[in-house]
Amino acid sequence: MAWLYLLAAGLFEIGFTTALRYIDNTWPLKPIAAFILCASCSFYFLSLSLRTLPLGTAYAVWTGIGAAGTVLVGLIWYGEPAETARLVFLVLLIASIAGLKLVSAT
Repeated sequence: MAWLYLLAAGLFEIGFTTALRYIDNTWPLKPIAAFILCASCSFYFLSLSLRTLPLGTAYAVWTGIGAAGTVLVGLIWYGEPAETARLVFLVLLIASIAGLKLVSAT
């Protein structure tokens, strides 16, 4: 169950980093509300996962899911460049997340 909590935390991290794109000095209410909601949920689920998973593993996987997911959001929805090197490192990041899951004792 801890890994599902961690996955949820990572997905909400993608939400709050994406919401940051829409927050500027005009203080738009919807992106700020989305940021607060997603950040709160992300930290909540991360804290649940930490009841079972080692801190270092959980943190690395959480940030990895958020980073990889945010890159994918940028590529798919915002037309950011899909350069070969960028994609190679994205695959390495995802492989690292999977590797941490495989070698985790829980």
